Amino acid sequence: MYLSKFHLSTVKEAPAEAEIISHQLMVRAGMLRKLGAGIYTHMPLGLRVLKKVENIIREEMNRANAIELLMPVIQPAELWQESGRWGKMGPEMMRVKDRHERDFIVQPTSEEVITDIARNEINSWRQLPINFYHIQTKFRDERRPRFGLMRSREFIMKDAYSFDVDKDSLMRSYQNMFDAYVRIFERLGLSFRPVEADTGKIGGFASHEFQVLADSGEDLIAYSTGSNYAANVEQAEALALGTRANGKSNLQVVDTPTQKTCEEVCALLGVDLLSSVKAVMFMADAGFVLCIVRADHIVNEVKLGKLAGMGNLRPALESEIKEFLGVVPGFCGPVNPVQKITVVADRTAAAMSDFICGANQIGKHLSGVNWGRDCPEPDVVADIRNVVEGDPSPDGQGTLKLCRGIEVGHVFALGDVYSKALNCSYIDKNQQAQIMQMGCYGIGVTRVVAAAIEQNHDERGIIWPTSMAPFTVAIAPIGYGRFPDVKAAAHKLYDELSAAGVDVLLDDRDERPGVMFADLELIGIPHRVTIGDRGLKEGMLEYQARRDTAPTKVAVGEIVKHLHAALA
Repeated sequence: MYLSKFHLSTVKEAPAEAEIISHQLMVRAGMLRKLGAGIYTHMPLGLRVLKKVENIIREEMNRANAIELLMPVIQPAELWQESGRWGKMGPEMMRVKDRHERDFIVQPTSEEVITDIARNEINSWRQLPINFYHIQTKFRDERRPRFGLMRSREFIMKDAYSFDVDKDSLMRSYQNMFDAYVRIFERLGLSFRPVEADTGKIGGFASHEFQVLADSGEDLIAYSTGSNYAANVEQAEALALGTRANGKSNLQVVDTPTQKTCEEVCALLGVDLLSSVKAVMFMADAGFVLCIVRADHIVNEVKLGKLAGMGNLRPALESEIKEFLGVVPGFCGPVNPVQKITVVADRTAAAMSDFICGANQIGKHLSGVNWGRDCPEPDVVADIRNVVEGDPSPDGQGTLKLCRGIEVGHVFALGDVYSKALNCSYIDKNQQAQIMQMGCYGIGVTRVVAAAIEQNHDERGIIWPTSMAPFTVAIAPIGYGRFPDVKAAAHKLYDELSAAGVDVLLDDRDERPGVMFADLELIGIPHRVTIGDRGLKEGMLEYQARRDTAPTKVAVGEIVKHLHAALA
């Protein structure tokens, strides 16, 4: 591509609303232009990157024997009503009406549509397993779209859906997709981790996220120092720290007139924070729930919400706390509540003795508290906290460390969540009707692009992995319009690289070197060849990889070979 015939519109400053580096650089590099909140036009440069990503995804999905189709963006409400999700999905799902006042949605995902296809197209066990996928626009009406493509309202996603005869077959399909995702992200040149994850609103019984490692990531990942174990903190199991010792201290009431936090109380008493517990209050189907965790730990609401009786979980109101505990927040604990409550203790908190907690009296705390002596044993002991660095790994190998990640892919073993609701069945070998077992597998194509930039950039701009770069090699001729030998050499190299199948960009704008280099570095082209009149007279060109700090001189006759070696 000749740059003079391509639309490239770089800018020096990103808009003030661009908070993270990927948003800033995509705007500055002319990849993205805002149309509305969370809605963007992908400009020619950005579209080239998207297509590179889509091509790799498509190749690996086809290699995994998935079959491509294309499902509509607009879906009738009847399917979502049949699955039960019409009333469960919140305002993130955009609902629209046609001229006949019939309800439709702008699709956020396609489980219902693909299940409808399967129940109408697949009849026999002989047609299974099968996996359909498409790459299509999705829409989710985010309350606060932000971070450019990282949390936009309209985005491009690859979603795939497998159908199997039973759970064992489903897990083989699941592993097949898991392996395909590993190949995809390896080919994209990203540093990533597959991590165990919660199934969330999608449902099912098994789930893994694929997280691109980046300090700007919204997700927190726990991983083992001694094994391949990794999980989102929402999912990572927190083991009990220690075992309960016999209590040695007497129960004492401590005046804490202004001290409400665990830190303030422990500082007043001159004791370690780890000797105190924290009380966190919720309302759920089970009624008023008092959660107890060690003072330095945080309640994990995802884990808590999975326990029996914890449906419709929400934080308790101050009025409800006063009703059940007789006190305001800051002085709450498990000793002598006013009314019957459910006490859920984290494993570590349940193993503590002689601990400090709120006294359920204004301005009072208790020290030397012991389960079974001063308050009843917890109604439930479970893992209800976030892991922290240094926790033992759940698999018994090493300890846990934490890092940030950007979720770019997610695989789910759904089971019969949707197929049962939509009566998606097949006839088995015994001529009996059986419900199909489903899996679903998504990759955020647009989010992959943003995540790649978050992971690969410097003060000069983007540094694309070669596989997703809009152009692989840039030719930068200095004095293109003034030196016929420079122009001729640039065209000759361009033709040779193009003939060899290299995606090459020739900057024929005849700009000053500073402008030319700044643009090529900003847009992140991985390899650059600079051609100058003085160098040509010496029979030399300059090669510089995007991450290099200085160019390397290469003989004119060796440059194509040198580039092929660099690309390999």
